[in-house]
Amino acid sequence: MCCSHSIEKDKEERKTLEAFDLSLVKGMKFFDPHVHMTSRTTDDYQAMADAGVVALIEPAFWLGQPRTGLDSFRDYYSSLIGWERFRSSQFGIKHYCTIGLNSREANNEALAEQVMELLPLFVYKDGVVGIGEIGFDDQTAAEEKYYRLQLELAKEAGLPVQIHTPHRDKKRGTQRSMDIALEHGLNPYQVIVDHNNEETVKEVLDRGFWAAFTIYPFTKMGNERMVDIATQYGPERIMINSAADWGISDPLAVPKTAALMKMRGLSDLDIELITYRNAITAFAQSGQIDETDFATSKNIDQSGKFEGNTILRGGQQPRIDKSSIIIS
Repeated sequence: MCCSHSIEKDKEERKTLEAFDLSLVKGMKFFDPHVHMTSRTTDDYQAMADAGVVALIEPAFWLGQPRTGLDSFRDYYSSLIGWERFRSSQFGIKHYCTIGLNSREANNEALAEQVMELLPLFVYKDGVVGIGEIGFDDQTAAEEKYYRLQLELAKEAGLPVQIHTPHRDKKRGTQRSMDIALEHGLNPYQVIVDHNNEETVKEVLDRGFWAAFTIYPFTKMGNERMVDIATQYGPERIMINSAADWGISDPLAVPKTAALMKMRGLSDLDIELITYRNAITAFAQSGQIDETDFATSKNIDQSGKFEGNTILRGGQQPRIDKSSIIIS
């Protein structure tokens, strides 16, 4: 009887949680330090802006299928510092990026060698706040080789490092990523270890690294689990992100998790640190982030152009009434 009552109570609580809306965090500002906006639509940008996201970081990553030539890397990196930065600005969101050779494509060594020669042309550009996302996927010798080379590039450029930890054998891969970073003389405070979970968080924090968590549906880290972690470990050197990409993902993961944290009784200060302030502190070590820029991003002129192109089409006007079912 007691067990049955507990199950029913859990079901009711779940219904309540699923019904919450973002009015709980209205007026709060959010920074999503890992989101792949190249894969998202303008509707996603608008929804993020409406939910309070004022800035984001787009890490270089893999596109779902392997690139076959150096020029595809060149064009992709160019889009991160160019068109995508412009597109984000059209919705009042400050866009930054990290540049790197992702771990999956590091296994194509012939192409990886060429990419390593290309990277220095991009890592010093405006808006580049780190080397990333780099690290391990299958934890091969090639992945380690190019991870080490990019750590050296980060040292030369004086940039933070954004580490991708593997989906498989995560604990060992996370430990190895940190060990190698320390071998190369990096300060743990300049290294953001991403995609953590309950298995890795304690060691990451104990060793002085930043612990980032990806709130990603059905895998990685759900936001209820994240609230439990935040309650246990507190807000120091912890940040969350959506890592929204071309897969099933949620670009509103950061504000939604903030709302759940508020429902669960975390203080506004702790929520601000985890969903906004810590990301700024970690990536501002690049010298590229000035919080006052977020305010100026709100002065939007959607008729602006980037290399002759605009987000508007054929005399199109921005949609004003987003709740209307009529698209005129």
